[in-house]
Amino acid sequence: MSEKWNGINRRNHLRMNAEALVKNLAPNSTAPALEILMHELMVHKVELEMQNEELKSTQNIIEESRDRYVDYYEFSPVGFITLSRDGLINKINLTACLMLGVERFRVMSRRLSSYVAAHEKDRWHRLFMHIMAHTETENQAFDLEMSRDDGTLFYAYFNCIKWETSASDVELRIVLTDITKLKDSCKLTA
Repeated sequence: MSEKWNGINRRNHLRMNAEALVKNLAPNSTAPALEILMHELMVHKVELEMQNEELKSTQNIIEESRDRYVDYYEFSPVGFITLSRDGLINKINLTACLMLGVERFRVMSRRLSSYVAAHEKDRWHRLFMHIMAHTETENQAFDLEMSRDDGTLFYAYFNCIKWETSASDVELRIVLTDITKLKDSCKLTA
């Protein structure tokens, strides 16, 4: 899997393996053309079967990798949110949905500002506009008080980066961490 794919070398290798597997079926040198053709077809059939097995194996590896990625994304201890250039939620993981107290289908294509506490909305708007207006792609970090779907409040730490998805489009990728317990303990010790 780590070697670079070379079609001609790979085909020659498969051909040699296939011929080795059907060697005892090989026609002798005086065999009629039909037998030679049958032998070639048998070799080709074995090559195709070997290619099919390789494809199945590669497909399994890809599926396992995808499943690991989905598991990591959905069940991470932090929330992941992707916003469009207009501030609409394009992608959100399960952890972020739980933080916001909302089901995924209800949050998609809504503005993240819908979940920012009322007294923080102006600040959020300024931060968002600043990040999206500038060309630097450095991480931006800040905290905001957020409002869950049921109206309860929590503190969230944002770690954001503006990301160019194509020559003409950008998105804001956010890692969201619930820091309510940390804020509450700081208030108690102050």
